[in-house]
Order: sequence, then C-alpha cells, then structure tokens
Amino acid sequence: MPTILALDTSTDACSVALNIDGSVKEDFRVIPRQHTQQLLPMVQEMLADAGIGVRDLDAIAFGRGPGSFAGIRIATGVTQGLAYAADIPVLPVSTLEALALAAARKEQAERVVAALDARMDEIYVASYRFENGLPCAELNEKVSAPSDLQLENGTYLAVGSGWRYLEDMSEAVKSAVTVASETYYPSAVDMLVLAESDWQKGKAVSAEQALPVYLRDEVAWKKKDQQ
Repeated sequence: MPTILALDTSTDACSVALNIDGSVKEDFRVIPRQHTQQLLPMVQEMLADAGIGVRDLDAIAFGRGPGSFAGIRIATGVTQGLAYAADIPVLPVSTLEALALAAARKEQAERVVAALDARMDEIYVASYRFENGLPCAELNEKVSAPSDLQLENGTYLAVGSGWRYLEDMSEAVKSAVTVASETYYPSAVDMLVLAESDWQKGKAVSAEQALPVYLRDEVAWKKKDQQ
C-alpha cells in the first residue's frame, strides 16, 4: 500500500492527511484566510509525528480545484515544492469528488450532487453515482449559474456551499435533491481514498504537472476562442 500525503486548502477548511500502511491520520481545521501560515507547519507536524520525511512518501495528493482561487494556489504551490525537492510524483484530486465522497460515506448516499459557491452568483458543480465506494461522474464538473443547473432523472443528496442558491434553481432541481443538513467540506482524508485509487490506476504525474483547475478560467478561454 502506498504512503501518500494529501493536502487541501480549496475552501475555508485546511486539512492534511497521511496514509501509512493503511493507517490514516488527519489534521482538519476550519481556518479562513490562515492557510498560507498554517498548511506547511501542519504538514511538518504530521510527518514528524509519523517519524518520516517527505522522501519517504510515495506521492503527494492535493485538492486541485475547483474552489477558492487563492486556496487552490496554496495547496498546488506547497505540493509542487515538496514534490520537486523529494523527486516524488503527485496526484491531483477533484475537490468536488472529495466533497461528494465525504457525504456519501457518512450518509450512505448512492447519488450525490456537490456544489461550491463560486461567487459572482455562480456555482462549481458536479454530480456522481457511487460504485464500490468510489464516485463516477454523471454531470462533469463545471461552473454554472444556479438557474441553469440541470440533473439527470432521479434523486440526489446535495452537499456543499453552493446550495445556498437553492431558491434560485429550477423546480426540477429542487424536487430532485435533499440538501444535507450537516456542513461538508472537501478534506484531505477523503482525497487519500481517491488518490490511492488513482495511484493504482497509474495516474500519478510529475510535480510540474501538478496544475490547478479553476473552471472559470476555462470558460473564459472557451468564450474568447469562440469570438
């Protein structure tokens, strides 16, 4: 079993998790605007407690987005720096997949639609069905106006900060979702599960390929290309 360190700073939460031989430890904190100061000390403390260094890791996973622009850059930068120094690969993980996995695990949901507040009256959103405990995308992640969101037929557990816009969504969406009462964040411990699956599938990449996913930038470029 690979030794993987996971980091996430894509929302107000900041989290670090480590998997060594199936033993998982996590440090999860909701600390808005403190990620820059806290992330690296959290990593150092996690590794020190485990008695290992960065070079003992097989890979580093990180929340590659979508989410807070500044937060995604922090996790990406720290991941790249550590991976370059230790010459180890990285595993970029979708924050929406991690968010959906957290809810599915805790509430035994088979279909989850995860949405994060993208500001500017938009959401980052994707929907998943779960097979063998892992998410399979039904609606690929995208940035959307709440009123434009459409889901496949069926019912979903809805999680994430994007659901504050529920009243702006269509009646079809409102009738298809049950919004989770508990507050969920993407977290490093859920990213470990996704990262291990990707590791087994040979999806690890080099440090220079540890790129953030903003979605909004992609939409802007597509619109520019169409002009």
